[in-house]
Amino acid sequence: MEPKPDRRGSLRLIRRFSKGFLHFFVFAVVWSVLNTVLNALTPQIIKVAVDSVIGEQPFSLPGWAASTLQSLGGRRMLRDNLIYVAAAVLAVAALSGVSNYLCRINIAKGSEGFVKSMRDTLYAHIQNLPFSWHVRHQTGDIIQRCTSDVDVVRNFICNQLLEVFRTTFLIVLSMGIMFSMNVKISLIALAFIPVVLAYSAIYYSMIAKKFRRADEAEGELSAAVQENLTGVRVVRAFGREKYEIDRFDEKNKRFSSLWIKLGYLLGGYWGIGDLFTGLQILVVILVGAVEAVNGDITLGEFLAFVSYNATLVWPVRGLGRILSEMSKASVSVQRVNYILDAEEETDAPGAETPPMDGDIRFEHVHFRYEGLKPVLKDIDFTIPAGSTFAILGGTGSGKSTLMHLLNRLYDLPRECGRITVGGRDIAGMKRSWVRSNIGMVLQEPFLFSRTIGENISAVRPQAGMEEIRRAAGIACVDEAIQEFAEGYDTIVGERGVTLSGGQKQRVAIARMLMQNAPIMVFDDSLSAVDSETDSKIREALKQKLGKSTVILISHRITTLMQADTILVLENGGIAEMGTHQELIEQQGIYRSIYEIQMSSDDRALTGREGD
Repeated sequence: MEPKPDRRGSLRLIRRFSKGFLHFFVFAVVWSVLNTVLNALTPQIIKVAVDSVIGEQPFSLPGWAASTLQSLGGRRMLRDNLIYVAAAVLAVAALSGVSNYLCRINIAKGSEGFVKSMRDTLYAHIQNLPFSWHVRHQTGDIIQRCTSDVDVVRNFICNQLLEVFRTTFLIVLSMGIMFSMNVKISLIALAFIPVVLAYSAIYYSMIAKKFRRADEAEGELSAAVQENLTGVRVVRAFGREKYEIDRFDEKNKRFSSLWIKLGYLLGGYWGIGDLFTGLQILVVILVGAVEAVNGDITLGEFLAFVSYNATLVWPVRGLGRILSEMSKASVSVQRVNYILDAEEETDAPGAETPPMDGDIRFEHVHFRYEGLKPVLKDIDFTIPAGSTFAILGGTGSGKSTLMHLLNRLYDLPRECGRITVGGRDIAGMKRSWVRSNIGMVLQEPFLFSRTIGENISAVRPQAGMEEIRRAAGIACVDEAIQEFAEGYDTIVGERGVTLSGGQKQRVAIARMLMQNAPIMVFDDSLSAVDSETDSKIREALKQKLGKSTVILISHRITTLMQADTILVLENGGIAEMGTHQELIEQQGIYRSIYEIQMSSDDRALTGREGD
């Protein structure tokens, strides 16, 4: 269950990513204020035209404006040329349009820069999060936080936050002008504003929790789709289509139900808001009409009041909407902050980059994953530099965990032993250094949606085609690649769906060979190839690897039997260790597995027919 960040986290995120773009937001606010002032001039022009041009009321203009008008012919000139009044309205509208355009340009630059910075930081941060963090979180949910939630934040920064400033200034400006004309009607119009804001705040608190649940449900839905599309072959192979459809339908129903409940709340919010808005307009018009009939205000002032009220009521209504929308933005900000607050992998102070071509030593290693029973128990052995070391064991015996610890995908607690290379504890080395010097081929290799050539050269993008083909040849996949119409330029689908399992593993082996690492780990990476190809790859690797330390993990005896040392794991502990011949003579677990696995074909391949 993820923690609930405090509200200060939202302000912290906004301050963090607005650096370098703050001036765009300031300019946007300035142009928005100018636009609001220009819009407030139009009702005043109408008021003057009705009362002082068409009517006989004296002009209520500043001294310089009144003297200028008098020199141009005064009221009679304007009566004879009403087009000047229309031109003034059009001029104000044109200036308002220009200021609005400049406001939108600046807010677009600021918000897009803000969001780009956020996306870049999020992506880089996720790249540096521990492997254990990725194991605990669903890919679909992470993607949803980095896309949908970021878009919600962008919309809030781009539109809603600016609208808060604009509406606040509009309320102050409009109410100031209205009070200068008539206090009574202004008080009536003002009385509705706190009511609208109050009920919006109430709905804000009600909607926030439901938005969070809806966002979490959307993350679960995205994760379900991502898992299904990624594992489509497994779904088809086991005829699980109906199960997956029902599972998706259940999550989709929950997601839809949450949004329907939100729809009820929002429907009530908008309905009550429309009621208050209609009441305000009705009351202001009724009271204003009575005041105009009684002669307490002029007809021009009445029209100006109606115009200001119409201009004011919808932004105030919008401010209430923004307050309710803030609940969704707040939830999204907190969900983004949850990722950003996750602690990145760090190196120990003074981390070193020593040579990695020495002996590998596991010293009394104990390890358990969080919340689970121990996986490794008092593991103690040495892998001599330049040797081939094999690990055999059943599912869950801890084979892959050993390599995860060696590669520092998981850190070994201090009290749980230590792992050294060349006598130096890997905990004191830079993670990037350790990983760049340990090549790994996993049991389920991942291939990017790029060309085969780009997949092989992923660890060395600058490598030439000759090097790529040499690595592919050692991995016994060059001929298969050449059979494709596009050769090494063939695009590989997600997770390599256009290749067979064996081809994917061999491409992954070729990719690892490009690394030229002093330590190479093959984690059951030959399981998808036939015995003959397995033998060819091992022979080619033997000639290529030279002085590299090779660690082989496999369930297949033929893959391991030529290793210098074979380690047999059982229930997280060392059951047996020695050469193939030594383990055969012990009549233990290794011998039992050997007798079960060795068919006549395997014996022929190893030259041990009749053994």
